[in-house]
Amino acid sequence: MGRKKHIVNLSDEERSKLEAVISTGEHRAEDITRARILLKADEGLTDPTICEHLGCSISTPYRTRKAYSERGLAALHRRKPDRDYEPKLDGRGEAHLVALACSDPPAGRSRWTYQLLADRLVTLEEISSRSPERLFDSG
Repeated sequence: MGRKKHIVNLSDEERSKLEAVISTGEHRAEDITRARILLKADEGLTDPTICEHLGCSISTPYRTRKAYSERGLAALHRRKPDRDYEPKLDGRGEAHLVALACSDPPAGRSRWTYQLLADRLVTLEEISSRSPERLFDSG
């Protein structure tokens, strides 16, 4: 078996921060899992052993170690901070979307779908595209 490509060597400060993430209960479950993975990787445990301890998939420790080697402790959070997100709607359009989604759906429908909302916003000239993926996607 080959050597690990992305080795985790935590400083005392990083270890303290990760232990705080685990113990406070104020973080998302996936962030806590990533923190536990980094702590166990720092202790020298292998990926299969980490998976056994934490009940995660075999690729999760590898991806977490890789992200840590690239971004440090920022790797706890899934999204990269340098990604640029351009809002699809302004405040007025967002207000229309919320009001529309909270209203009764069109006749013959039991609920609003992304496509119905997108079509209605096009009709109201809030957006120019009918693709619901483009409207509700954040990237």
